[in-house]
Amino acid sequence: MNPELPHKKLERQFYTGELLTVAKELLGKILVKNDGKIILSGKIVEVEAYDGSFDEAAHSFKGKTKRNEIMFGIGGFLYVYFTYGAHFCSNVVTGKEGDGTAVLIRAIEPVIGINRMIRNRFGRDLIKEKEKYNLTSGPGKICQALSITKDHYGIDLTGNKIFLLDQPILNDGQIVFSKRIGIKKSVDLPWRLYIKDNPYISRK
Repeated sequence: MNPELPHKKLERQFYTGELLTVAKELLGKILVKNDGKIILSGKIVEVEAYDGSFDEAAHSFKGKTKRNEIMFGIGGFLYVYFTYGAHFCSNVVTGKEGDGTAVLIRAIEPVIGINRMIRNRFGRDLIKEKEKYNLTSGPGKICQALSITKDHYGIDLTGNKIFLLDQPILNDGQIVFSKRIGIKKSVDLPWRLYIKDNPYISRK
């Protein structure tokens, strides 16, 4: 493991757990993008869970398609999709083969490579103080900052290109549950989870 990344990489077993358990335990974990030359990483501070077995907002709700087929595989792979004709979003596939469940990574707190993230997002080397918390405070912003694209669809999160590092599980008092954002179906499910009082979440 790179000396900058002292923590243990999450193994397959973590991802194959029950959807909401995985979503909750993803908070605080470190998302790492390693292209062989540059390492970018951030602490996951906000997520949303999706379950196609009954959740109409899940991409897997109407069954398997070419776009969402990775969601129906075993947990521990990256589901990347393009939305609104402008942004990529990245999701952690969870559960067992055929479950159709995944967790959207909604916000991260930068850890390593913040200067490169700034260049990727804004095309410049410096940001104003008021822009600091806007850098990775949304799923599209994360993918832009980390240069995650359709080329990363289906990546094995137990590999070496994009992976998660373990961190202590947060206690219930550190986690807030709320309704998900920007959806029109299954709106009442309290499946948005975020770290309480973290300034990098997408919506206060």
